[in-house]
Amino acid sequence: MNLLGTSQKVQVVKCLCEGLSIRSTVRLTGAAKNTVVGLLVDMGMVCSNLHDRTVRGVKARRLQCDEIWSFVGAKKKNATPEQKAEGWGDIWTWTAIDAESKLCVTYFVGARDTETATSFACDLRERVTGKPQITTDSLKSYLTAIEIAFGSNVNYAQMHKIYGASDDPDARYSPATCIGCDMKTVIGSPDYEHVSTSYVERQNLTMRMSMRRFTRLTNGFSKKIENHAAAISLYFAFYNFCRVHQTLRVTPAMQAGLTDHVWEVEELVSLLPQPEAKKRGPYKKRVN
Repeated sequence: MNLLGTSQKVQVVKCLCEGLSIRSTVRLTGAAKNTVVGLLVDMGMVCSNLHDRTVRGVKARRLQCDEIWSFVGAKKKNATPEQKAEGWGDIWTWTAIDAESKLCVTYFVGARDTETATSFACDLRERVTGKPQITTDSLKSYLTAIEIAFGSNVNYAQMHKIYGASDDPDARYSPATCIGCDMKTVIGSPDYEHVSTSYVERQNLTMRMSMRRFTRLTNGFSKKIENHAAAISLYFAFYNFCRVHQTLRVTPAMQAGLTDHVWEVEELVSLLPQPEAKKRGPYKKRVN
């Protein structure tokens, strides 16, 4: 990866942020596959540090949380016990979106259980100020997680969507039709006018369109959990700081007051640590 110049690194990162697969990026940029993967992992690390350092003290009034499914290596039902021990199987990405600035306040990669939900909610609590209103789906793990993280300092409601069954055999890959919603107050006094998960669900669609490894029914899925996490960190840094939101006309980070300009991809790439120059060893004298 050290052989890539700055312009080549920027080109590779742009390809990855626009939803291209690793092999597509290799074909377009001419970089080696291992070089692209290595750059992805390094960018994931610096982008994760960027998010952890800068997305703090967010003044969010309304938050929406959801989780999106993917898998690493193989789906859980097809993975062997040995493969599951290596991290293969179903993986979930938990996300929290500020409904007003569209900022991704936090994200967490893990299982779909109460332990992961609690870690996700506690991290969210550390990044926001005040007493926000939170909306989630009806997953039971959220009940314990939000209470542990926020206590009574939150207005929390759940939205349960009711879907109708379809008898059409050709509708196997079509989404079910939503026939109703049931709202439930869990903590505090949430404003029912703003009890919604529409923005975070739209964000899930953006994730599937912007990361090849989230595309269903393809072979572009992640092969290693480390690469999966790195791709998500890169995506959210690009989404928050570089990508201008169509309705806001600025980036989510600008709307939330975390930065005063649209970041270029070059600025993200500049966060990479500079490789140390390798010193050449002394010449050995030839002995005749």
